[in-house]
Amino acid sequence: MRKLVLLISVLATSFFANAQSTVFSGPSPSNTSQFSINLAVLGSESRSAADNFLEQADRYEKFGDFDSAAAMLSKAATEYQQNKKLASYGTTLIRLSNLYILLANYSEAEQIVLKQVLKNYTKMGSRTGQMAAYQQLGKIYLAANKLPQSLWFYTQHGILAQQLKDNNAYIESVLGIISVKIKKKDYQLAVKDLNRVELLSKNINTIQYNQLIKRNRALIAEKTVVKKG
Repeated sequence: MRKLVLLISVLATSFFANAQSTVFSGPSPSNTSQFSINLAVLGSESRSAADNFLEQADRYEKFGDFDSAAAMLSKAATEYQQNKKLASYGTTLIRLSNLYILLANYSEAEQIVLKQVLKNYTKMGSRTGQMAAYQQLGKIYLAANKLPQSLWFYTQHGILAQQLKDNNAYIESVLGIISVKIKKKDYQLAVKDLNRVELLSKNINTIQYNQLIKRNRALIAEKTVVKKG
């Protein structure tokens, strides 16, 4: 009789243990694998054609194939425009103009910003976008050594930054103007602007421009020594 009771007890314990294992265990390896595959499929389905073009552009740019990267960015921009994603359209065009700067194709970079980016942000009514376009044009003309045009657009960038009370954008506009003055060999004026940028940075408690300030000071010192020599 004792053996019978003991056997029943063992069987009952085994049954409940198996039941608990069934209730609280996670998905089996095969289920987990299928779940991951489903997520991957959903992720790929949610990606747009523009996203795919941007990914290809990243890959080409990483390997230094700027022409192919530019082609992919152009396709991405077209997709964004057709889908009326105007903010993404604008930022993609600015990125495309940066590639043309790297390719020293300044006229193409200029046309993209003047005829497409500015028009897009004006249509959106985005003053922040217009400010970004002015900054980009200042950068393009600086690279092309068209210093009066560069100075004008960096100045417009700064005026709009002040109107929008965007301290960081204003500092960046002054840094752009400093780059123009260094190229023009107006070193004393550039130093005065650097001192102003340093003070503005302290006033807004940011250190993100410190390296640029140091680099420009070093560049001015180097060029001044060469000039004296």
